[in-house]
Amino acid sequence: MHGRIWLAGVAVVLTAGCAAEAEPVAVPAAEPVTVEVAAASSGGACRLLDYATIAKHTGGRFDVAAASERGDTHTCVVRAEQAVLPELTLTVTETSIDKSTFTLDVLPDGAKKVTKLGQVAYRRTLPKTAEAGPAAEVGWLATDGRLATLSWTCPRGADKAAAEAVAGKLVTLAKTVDTRRM
Repeated sequence: MHGRIWLAGVAVVLTAGCAAEAEPVAVPAAEPVTVEVAAASSGGACRLLDYATIAKHTGGRFDVAAASERGDTHTCVVRAEQAVLPELTLTVTETSIDKSTFTLDVLPDGAKKVTKLGQVAYRRTLPKTAEAGPAAEVGWLATDGRLATLSWTCPRGADKAAAEAVAGKLVTLAKTVDTRRM
């Protein structure tokens, strides 16, 4: 008998809790989550770059990338979302030229030769323009029949010494670019 009374009491307690639904509890909205998208997700020559490697070798922090392809030329431009400059551009073009042709036709006058980068390479700085500060450029003939160029355009207020410093950093970044992955 005691068992039946106890069982009836449990049944009453359980059904009493189900009779009324609880009021919904308001939960505050979660903060938006920022997800960093890799430069490679833009395709093209951006597949050869990533923001962490760029920051490691140049000190520049970028978070926006755009790629373009025209014929045998693949381009990637990276910059910070909140600033137009500085801007880093990588261009890779399939080519059949050799070292001597590169030296005669591609190597700019006054450029400094770079060692241990592709078959032959150079670095140079360019003067500021009305729209941008000076620029640094590294170009090389890769061992896989590709011509590659990395260029960094400085903000308007930068001086030529800043572009020279970046040119040296671009050389180390260029050595990490594997154009065979195109």
